[in-house]
Amino acid sequence: MHFTSEKLLDDGVVEREFTLGEIPGTLWTTGSSPAPLILMAHNNGLPRREPRLVARARLTAAYGYAVATIDAPGCGDRPRSAAAEQARAELRRAMQAGEPVDETFESLVAPLVAGAVPEWRTTLDALLALPEVSGRVGYSGWTALGIALALADPRIEAVGLFAGGYVPRAQRAQAPDVTVPLLLLLQWDDEGNPRRRALDLFDAFGSEQKTLHANLGGHLGTPSFEREDGDRFFARHLK
Repeated sequence: MHFTSEKLLDDGVVEREFTLGEIPGTLWTTGSSPAPLILMAHNNGLPRREPRLVARARLTAAYGYAVATIDAPGCGDRPRSAAAEQARAELRRAMQAGEPVDETFESLVAPLVAGAVPEWRTTLDALLALPEVSGRVGYSGWTALGIALALADPRIEAVGLFAGGYVPRAQRAQAPDVTVPLLLLLQWDDEGNPRRRALDLFDAFGSEQKTLHANLGGHLGTPSFEREDGDRFFARHLK
C-alpha cells in the first residue's frame, strides 16, 4: 500500500489517498489509538469521491473509526468494460421508455460485485497491517457487495446496508447465509427500489441480530440522524 497524499481536514480527520497495485482508495482516520475499521462502498460502484460517500466517511471517522473506500474495477476513474458501458446505455434507454430493467441491472451489477469482492479483500489485508487499525472490521453501504463480502471474508463482524440499489439474484439467494449483526436502511418511497423486494430481502437474512430502519422519502431523502444511528450500531458490535 502506497500513500500518495495526506490532508488534515477541518473536523480533525486525516484523509489519505492510497494506491494498492491498480486499486485507488482513500483512508480517513482520527487520533493515534488503533480504531475499528469500516469498509464503506457506495451503491452499485459509484466513485469513492461521491460527495455523499465522503461526507458519511468523514462523520464516521470523527466518531472514532478508521474508514476506507476504494474504486473497484469498472468504478470511479477506472476503465469500464465494453459490456458494462453497453449495459448502462441500455439501462438509460429502458428507464426512459418505462420498460422492465431487472435483466439489464443484472447484466451490469452482477459483474461489478464479482470483480469488487477480491479487490476489497486485498485492500482489507493491507489495511489490517496498519498500526492505526485495531483489527475489528465492519462494512457499510452497497447491499449487493456487502452480502458477497460478508460471506467471502469472516473478518467482517457487522454490516450496515443501504437498500437503495439493485441486488443481483446470486446475492439474494445468499442472504440466508449472512449471519453477522446487520442493519438495513430503507427509504420507503425509493423510486428505483421496489419496497416489497427490500422487505423480502430483510426477512431472508439469516442474522439473529438484524434491524430494519425504514424512513419516509425517496432515494436521496435519508434523514441525517441515520448517520448517527449507524455509528451507534457499529459501536455495539465493534467497540
